[in-house]
Amino acid sequence: MTAELHRPSAIQRERIAYRRRQTIRSVLVAAVSTAAVGVLLYGAVTGAPGWDRVRTSFFNARIARESFPAVLEGLWLNIRMLVVCAALSLALGLFIAVLRTLRGPVFFPVRALASSYTYVFRGIPLIIVIYLFAYGVPGLRLRGTPGVLVLGGAALVVTYGAYLAEVFRAGIESVHPSQLAAARSLGLTYRQTMRHVVLPQAVRRVAPPLLNDTVALQKDVGLVSLAGPIDAVRAAQIGTAENFNYTPYVVAAVLFVLLALPLIAVTDTVTLRAARRQNAGT
Repeated sequence: MTAELHRPSAIQRERIAYRRRQTIRSVLVAAVSTAAVGVLLYGAVTGAPGWDRVRTSFFNARIARESFPAVLEGLWLNIRMLVVCAALSLALGLFIAVLRTLRGPVFFPVRALASSYTYVFRGIPLIIVIYLFAYGVPGLRLRGTPGVLVLGGAALVVTYGAYLAEVFRAGIESVHPSQLAAARSLGLTYRQTMRHVVLPQAVRRVAPPLLNDTVALQKDVGLVSLAGPIDAVRAAQIGTAENFNYTPYVVAAVLFVLLALPLIAVTDTVTLRAARRQNAGT
């Protein structure tokens, strides 16, 4: 009796079958159209004048095989820098954002310093910050100066920390003030309110832009090659100089794209979930 009650009606079964047929049809049409466009693009590119020179200069299979091990080894340095710099940038950005949201006249100097930091490092190009840290600081000849790799990573952290601070601040200020008042009325201190009420909601709301900035950082860690360490970009540069061929750069670019794909997929998933959660009540 229960199974009969839960069995879909004939009209509902027809609707389900129709939607299934439409889904299959859409997938087939998309596959055929994609294949047709791919064939047309392949023919247009390979049939264009000068394609042989482009293929020799950028897609040389022999040089790609020879340069791949060195570029891959350099990419491991980029991955380690990405993990460390991303974690430090997130922590620094959250700390600066909390400082900028402090209330009361006594905290005005703190808010002013935090605001000045974000304005300055969001305005200076990252490449200039790397030059100042990696070349300017060692030029001071101070005792205990870290290596250029650490200084280059510090330039990435302080620059992206400024961007992430604004993202976190936007999330904190998006929480309605009534929630802060309700938390304080229940006896929570300001620190407890921020920890248990405000920050969890703020981080959840700004997760997509945080991940987008992390994707941007994943690309910009390649700029550390300006400081001298042999990462994927510098290894590709060395391979290009040895062969006077730009295929090693293409190899490095492909590896960076493959490295970014999982993070981009996570970003898209989080963004989609946030949109569904926001539109759940509409």
